[in-house]
Amino acid sequence: MGDLAIGDAAPDFDLESDGSGRISLKALLGKPLVVYFYPKDNTPGCTTEAIDFSARMEEFEKLGVTIVGLSPDSARKHDNFIAKHNLTVRLAADTETVAAQAYGVWVEKSMYGKKYMGIDRSTFLVDSEGKIAQIWRKVKVQGHADEVLEAARAL
Repeated sequence: MGDLAIGDAAPDFDLESDGSGRISLKALLGKPLVVYFYPKDNTPGCTTEAIDFSARMEEFEKLGVTIVGLSPDSARKHDNFIAKHNLTVRLAADTETVAAQAYGVWVEKSMYGKKYMGIDRSTFLVDSEGKIAQIWRKVKVQGHADEVLEAARAL
């Protein structure tokens, strides 16, 4: 699938989420949404990112913005991740990488000369109509949640 661009309709997803729930883009439309893709629960960068978003949850909520993190981990793993780090973000289980592929973040990666498929850490700010307002690819975790919050304020 081609790269998504600002102004494109955000691809819908309907996935199992933490707390035995389901989460879909369609159900969240009507207010802005942060959709962030990350490689794996309980790894250093992903944990920091989830904690940073959780720490700013109140500020995002004041703006009416929902935050959803997606990774290929199972909903059960998400529940453990949330409990372990007191996270307040919603997490969706993209176990089949359907959403990751639709958003163009399921990519070939390379580590120690080995090639494998994985998540390119990326964040999408979706406006209340379901259009992509901002895209961050190859996210550096440090300061990222603040950057996304600033962009959300500008919506």
